Amino acid sequence: MLNKIPKILSSDIVKFLMEMGHGDEVLICDANYPANTNNNTVIHADGIDSTTLLRAILELMPLDNYSEYQGILMEVVPGDPSEPEVWTEYKSEIDTVFPGAEIKLIERQEFYEYSRNCLGIIQSGEERLYGNLIIKKGVVK
Repeated sequence: MLNKIPKILSSDIVKFLMEMGHGDEVLICDANYPANTNNNTVIHADGIDSTTLLRAILELMPLDNYSEYQGILMEVVPGDPSEPEVWTEYKSEIDTVFPGAEIKLIERQEFYEYSRNCLGIIQSGEERLYGNLIIKKGVVK
C-alpha cells in the first residue's frame, strides 16, 4: 500500500501507467469491448465502472497538452442514442484536470483498429454502451 494512490487501482494498473511515456495512449474500455482481440496488453478492472476508473487514473496521469486532442471516443452507430450518458461523465472528469480538452470521435471499426496501437487496454466493468475512451499521456512534472 502507498499513500495518495487511489485504492481502486491495482498494482498492475499503476505499473502500467508508470511505464507509459509521453504521448502513449491507453484505452479504458467497457466490459463488452473485444479487448483481447484488439491488443496484446489487457489489464482487467472488473467491477469498477469506467468513470470511476478514469477519475482515479487522472489523479496520477496528466493528459498531453502538446497534442491536438487528449481523448478519443467511438462514434455512435446510426440508430443508437446520439450522445451516451457516459460521455458526459468522461468530459466532466477530464474537464476537472484539463479544462478545454479536445476529445475527437472516430468511426467504430476505425476505433477498433486504432486501439491495436494503444500501449494497452484497461477493461473496466462498465456495462453502459460506448463506455470506451482512449486517453493520451502527457508530461509528468
